[in-house]
Amino acid sequence: MAIFEVTGGHKLKGEIIPQGAKNEALQILCAVLLTPEKVVISNVPNIVDINKLIELLVDLGVKVEKTGHEEFTFQADDINVDYLVSPEFKKKGGNLRGSMMIVGPMLTRFGKAYMPKPGGDKIGRRRVDTHFIGFEALGAKFNYQSDNELFEVEGKNLRGAYMLLDEASVTGTANIVMAAVLAEGLTTIYNAACEPYLQQLCKMLVRMGAKISGIGSNLLTIEGVKQLKGTTHRLLPDMIEIGSFIGMAAVTQSEITIKNVSYENLGIIPTIFGRLGIQMERRGDDIFIPEQESYEIDTFIDGSILTVTDAIWPGFTPDLISIALVTAIQARGNVLIHQKMFESRLFFVDKLIDMGAKIILCDPHRATVMGLDRKIQLRAIQMASPDIRAGVALLIAAMSAKGKSVIFNINQIDRGYQHIDTRLNAIGAQIIRKA
Repeated sequence: MAIFEVTGGHKLKGEIIPQGAKNEALQILCAVLLTPEKVVISNVPNIVDINKLIELLVDLGVKVEKTGHEEFTFQADDINVDYLVSPEFKKKGGNLRGSMMIVGPMLTRFGKAYMPKPGGDKIGRRRVDTHFIGFEALGAKFNYQSDNELFEVEGKNLRGAYMLLDEASVTGTANIVMAAVLAEGLTTIYNAACEPYLQQLCKMLVRMGAKISGIGSNLLTIEGVKQLKGTTHRLLPDMIEIGSFIGMAAVTQSEITIKNVSYENLGIIPTIFGRLGIQMERRGDDIFIPEQESYEIDTFIDGSILTVTDAIWPGFTPDLISIALVTAIQARGNVLIHQKMFESRLFFVDKLIDMGAKIILCDPHRATVMGLDRKIQLRAIQMASPDIRAGVALLIAAMSAKGKSVIFNINQIDRGYQHIDTRLNAIGAQIIRKA
């Protein structure tokens, strides 16, 4: 299993370009199943989870052609629906949570879909009820085969319906939207997710011929159409990677420029990192972060300790909670990090404590960070990446530590970050990848 050897204490300097958005790509790639015509997608990140999904689409019968740098053409005109019940699909689909979103397109276009119990990060229970409640509202019949952990959904003639989602699930909303665009009649989805990646999916579907109104709000109205056509689509830059680079710059006292960030789609992310004390300057569509000797965590207006918490869009994304936590380690001041959505996402903090961080893990969802104000440099240790985001948080800590750290299980990092070692080494990091 590959590892990173990270020699800390080196400041970064230069420009870095964020990859295409992983979470958007997972939705957009599944949407190619909605039409037999060609769909061209650009800015596709070369990361493990996306490559696995492309491989899965090929196995289903999608014709995939690499037509340029990070650009692919997809054509789903000869799909093998029977592949969905094969042992091979169960193995591959079960290892990739994003493959859950093939269900909506397959159900609405072919009348049935199967999905093994999805895998992904080990960050706590991640239920899929919202997806199937939505499908059932459209008239599908759902069965969970507990013996082989296989979800089975059938619905030959889906019909539009009103639904109030039990949670504003991003993947759940995406799946239901993709099922509804070819369903007969009108579908109204209230409490829909409305983050930029979901907006991107809806805009792409509209270009393909779908009729969707309310894009960008939590109330979507979809008028079903008979068929969809091909289109071209470019993925947004990955907001999670952008946030990771902002935190990394502060912790390592680096001066970097993050290029082409699609600033208007970052929402509250710059504001939250600003409240952690990080100076940054918007320069057109770039973010410039100067080298900072120190940075101080803000407080609430009454002087009480700042709380950084995750929330549905336009709140702070849960995927950056780990990054906010590690960023606060070398700040002046204190902050309460509250991870509401997943009960295991903060369990990596024991490694940060071993490195010298002052953190109290209050419970599975909350941690209090008492900033070191650079009076103590973290020390290098050996550690393992438990999930994508915690893995990068540990990488940031290692880059600021004294000595050489070793990070095991870096395949987790590779699932979400494209050639992260090569790109960071190009601006001054010292990260060695070993098999």
